Amino acid sequence: MNGASIYILQCADSSYYTGITRRSVEERVSEHTQGLIPGYTFTRRPVKLIFAEHYERIDEAAAAERRIKGWSRAKKEAYMRGDFPRLVASAKRGPKPKA
Repeated sequence: MNGASIYILQCADSSYYTGITRRSVEERVSEHTQGLIPGYTFTRRPVKLIFAEHYERIDEAAAAERRIKGWSRAKKEAYMRGDFPRLVASAKRGPKPKA
C-alpha cells in the first residue's frame, strides 16, 4: 500500500480518536482493540472504526490528521457523513445549524 490512511475510531466513552497509518487500517484498528497502542484509546476500549480515508502521499495524510484532530465533534461528524454544507457552516463562528 502506498501513501497512508487516516482513520477515526469511536471509543467506548463515545469520544472520537483520529489516527494515521501507513499499514492497513484494519491492522491498526486491531492493535488499538487489543490494547497494544498506549495512549488515548487504551483506557477507552472497545473502539470501533467509523471512518477511514486513504491519501496517496504521507504528508497529505498527516496534514489531514492534524486538521481533523483540531475540529469540533460536530465538524468531524459532518465530514464523516460527507455533509459539506454543514462542515462549512460548522467552521463559521456564531450559531450552529440545527440537526
